[in-house]
Amino acid sequence: MTQDTLQKFIFDNAAVRGELVDISATWREIQSRHAYPVAVKRLLGQMVSAAALLSANLKFNGAIVMQIHGDGPVRLLVVECDSQLRMRATAKLDDTAAVADDATLTDLLNQTGRGRFVITLDPAEKVPGQQPYQGIVPLDGEDVATVIEHYMLRSEQLDTKLWLAASDDTARGLLLQKLPLHGGKAEANPLTHEEALETWNRASMLGATLKEEEMLATTIDVLLQRLFWEETIRVFDPVHPSFHCTCNREKVGNMLKMLGREEVEAALAEQGKLGINCDFCGKHYDYDAVDCAQLFASDAPAEALIHATEAKH
Repeated sequence: MTQDTLQKFIFDNAAVRGELVDISATWREIQSRHAYPVAVKRLLGQMVSAAALLSANLKFNGAIVMQIHGDGPVRLLVVECDSQLRMRATAKLDDTAAVADDATLTDLLNQTGRGRFVITLDPAEKVPGQQPYQGIVPLDGEDVATVIEHYMLRSEQLDTKLWLAASDDTARGLLLQKLPLHGGKAEANPLTHEEALETWNRASMLGATLKEEEMLATTIDVLLQRLFWEETIRVFDPVHPSFHCTCNREKVGNMLKMLGREEVEAALAEQGKLGINCDFCGKHYDYDAVDCAQLFASDAPAEALIHATEAKH
């Protein structure tokens, strides 16, 4: 499998940083487990690129879970990416959904204005009583990039520009962020606010020249040179996102424990055994009556687990 690449860069003597990602191999791996309509693939692929770009700046050991909860034929889009840029993603559709190839984000997820965009920051090692941080905002925008830009400005107070593109074979993205001037003190940063704003506006205008077709057809190293050839930029060592699913038998067992003995036993009586597929990777887990009895015989508390319809297995 071709290795994916995320390239960070910063404008020298300017308060702007950027990232370019080609996450096509991971995207193809995600798709190999599902058969989504064209429009759904386009949106989910864009979210995969965006999640990698945002996760590259995580300052803790943990994961970002990015979700769009919809009120249309698509009920949920989920992408999870940890601090090592290991990723998985899934979508939940209405069983009766008919999705046109050219359906927009509004058509699919925000028909009545009740769609929601959610980002959860989930540390891997929590202190007692610590809960994941979660930000929830309305779907304010006509596409995934605009929704995330509005979220970052509203929740993180960061000027952010995103350009995202996804097809059956390719998923790429560009992120630009305006950096703070350390309170505007000259000794901390030689730039004035006016100079910083001018550089930010110029970088944003250059990014805006990038079209979806060009992004899909051009490698990120060529894109970096083509977009910013007149700028002095410093690049960092690239990092490499990959597909990875965190499901395992213990987590599935914890999910069953959270459902409760009565509901599990009722399902066993009806079906004989429980077959559970991971919504992300498709791995199958079987639980018979003996397996389930052992689950509820233990006094150990069930691990807090968000169901795939909410975030993850």
